[in-house]
Amino acid sequence: MATIDLNSDVGESFGNWTFGDDAAIISSVSSVNVACGFHAGDPSGIRATCAAAAAAGVTVGAHPGYRDLAGFGRRFLDMAPQELTDDVVYQIGALQGLARAAGTSVKYVKPHGALYNTIVHHGAQAQAVVDAVLSVDPTLPLMVLPGSEIQRAARAAGLRTVAEAFADRAYNADGTLVSRREPGAVLHSTDAVVEHVLQLVTQGTITAIDGTVIEVAAESICLHGDTPGAVAMAQAVYAALRAEGITIESFA
Repeated sequence: MATIDLNSDVGESFGNWTFGDDAAIISSVSSVNVACGFHAGDPSGIRATCAAAAAAGVTVGAHPGYRDLAGFGRRFLDMAPQELTDDVVYQIGALQGLARAAGTSVKYVKPHGALYNTIVHHGAQAQAVVDAVLSVDPTLPLMVLPGSEIQRAARAAGLRTVAEAFADRAYNADGTLVSRREPGAVLHSTDAVVEHVLQLVTQGTITAIDGTVIEVAAESICLHGDTPGAVAMAQAVYAALRAEGITIESFA
């Protein structure tokens, strides 16, 4: 793999509450998933984040989630499919407007948090997200977990999918992410994160939490901006990939 996209979640500050170091993260990635206001973010901060990404030449993607500010979008919501579709349409549209005002545009969609995890296996919600993207712009790629319901539904609808892996998350043997409620779900060691990413990019495999080696074909790797030490991790991963001769470039 000579080229890989690095993405990170940004734009999640809200009013007086600062969340993550967006400027530092943007300098170490090629794509950013910008919060759309439902799980995090406010209009001024979102616009500023889009402007920073535009100035750095970094691709902007929409990061819609459940309407759950209190839970940061990390709690499952049992929603009617049409309601979920409309919520996702609303969020993508809001980001499109703010991105345009900041001199850039939305190039892809990556669902956030509990919504992302739910549509790995929940067919109705997966289809609702697909329907939202189709109704807004069927040329927008969907960033997804490989082998998921959302990947199958999106491909069946003719949408481009971008398979993603995670730099700082542990995996189960079936290729799903270890729940954040479980110990060891998040990798906190920079060395462990770098080793994890290099194995993924150079060998196309990940070592699961039980020691099983699983194959993962990913076009993009997520570096979470809210993980403790996220900036140092992102910089270390960027440097390690470059040292291996890997080009870091957006898929969009």
